[in-house]
Amino acid sequence: MFIQTEQTPNPATLKFLPGREVLSGQTADFPDPAQAGASPLAQRLFQIEGVTRVFLGADFITVTKGDDREWYLLKPAILGVVMEHFTAGRPVLIDQSQAAPEGAADSEEDSEVVAQIKELLDTRVRPAVAQDGGDIIYHGFEDGVVFLTMQGACSGCPSSTVTLKMGIENMLRHYIPEVVEVRAVV
Repeated sequence: MFIQTEQTPNPATLKFLPGREVLSGQTADFPDPAQAGASPLAQRLFQIEGVTRVFLGADFITVTKGDDREWYLLKPAILGVVMEHFTAGRPVLIDQSQAAPEGAADSEEDSEVVAQIKELLDTRVRPAVAQDGGDIIYHGFEDGVVFLTMQGACSGCPSSTVTLKMGIENMLRHYIPEVVEVRAVV
């Protein structure tokens, strides 16, 4: 098994590509070890001293390290855990309720504006954010404001605010006049 790694815009996060599906049609974000109970893989990664966050995507895993750790020390241990996990055929998630479906926050019947927002997020934003090792979750639209959460490598990334404000907000305002602002939900 060959696992590729890619840098992300967040220097504290690396993207690991195991060359196979990680999660199908969903993502899972584990901001700390206490929330990793549903994922044997995330639990194992948190056992590595210095790992502070784990995000599971369709075909990648992003791992965030503490500021006091160096990648050249953590990377071999992370690669070993990921390789051993997939080689042994262990499940990535045992409790599917911990994962967010691709179209997260789909509840009641969407208005035309909300449907347009979700369409743009799914077709234009989500693929770009996933390329950087993260995901974006839609939380709602109220009084012209779109509420979003950045996950994975994008969570805590120095450029995530710029991405939300200059990138996503400008694009949504261009295509959907009813959108006046994008705000991050923490």
